[in-house]
Amino acid sequence: MLTEVTATRYVTPLHQGGSVPGVFEADDLGTYVVKFTGSAQGRKALVAEVIVGELARALGLRFPELVLVRFDPAVADGEPHQEVRELHAASAGVNLGMDYLSGAQDLTPEVARVFPVEPLEAGRIVWLDALTVNVDRTVHSSNLVVWPTRGVAPPRLWLIDHGAALVFHHRWEGSDPAKAYDFRHHALGRYGPDVHAADAELAPKVTEELLRSVTAEVPDDWLADDPHFATPDEVREAYVTYLHARVRTSGAWLPTDFPGPDELAEENARRAARTRRGRPDWLKRVPDLHGKPAAAQDWSVHLGRSDP
Repeated sequence: MLTEVTATRYVTPLHQGGSVPGVFEADDLGTYVVKFTGSAQGRKALVAEVIVGELARALGLRFPELVLVRFDPAVADGEPHQEVRELHAASAGVNLGMDYLSGAQDLTPEVARVFPVEPLEAGRIVWLDALTVNVDRTVHSSNLVVWPTRGVAPPRLWLIDHGAALVFHHRWEGSDPAKAYDFRHHALGRYGPDVHAADAELAPKVTEELLRSVTAEVPDDWLADDPHFATPDEVREAYVTYLHARVRTSGAWLPTDFPGPDELAEENARRAARTRRGRPDWLKRVPDLHGKPAAAQDWSVHLGRSDP
């Protein structure tokens, strides 16, 4: 089962994304990015984080260790923003923590141009995202980081943030495990992902036994309010049934059509042109800052420290 720790010191909120996680130190001397049960995404996002994150780790992909974080809002009573204080107040109890990768750098399009990723590694990540229906790993929001960015070890690609995966659990009725999804704009499409080799390697490992061990990591309380099922164990079995059926039908959803860098650049240019044409005259004189890639996020600045 996931280790349980207690938050002892509030470091800072992370304002990127809609869930506003926070960085906390805990009584095991670890530092964690904590996602809250009271966030707008709800507990299903935390369920997805646990199932997909632990599945990734079991399949040999790099994903930070998860812990359960017991949180008392009084630990963060110095937070100045009212909406963040309200989030904390709604999240007393057990929340989800992810090991904090100090100094990690987002895999932005600029970083991707110079950071090498082997086709098989890219294929493994794309395959996992396709299996778990993760709709939030795109060229514009990769949810991938390079870490460490400085130090003796070579930098590696790490997965983060799977709250938008397992979209089928928002509407269980009518969900088709063989349904294909459009992964043309996956963040790793530019690397020529070898999804066929990844499928041959990973599909046999995703057994019912593995899926049951992964879903067992989810706390009962996070599963208890699903109206489709009577007990948390019934919810767990539904995840096992769906994902096991999906892995057996990979030929129907295995993504293979990825645009090259030139095609992506053309599509981005067309999108920017459409956006500008639709702007009012007075806005056309204002730089379109949203059309530019976001700067790489260096998490170490939030702690005021450098890489270990």
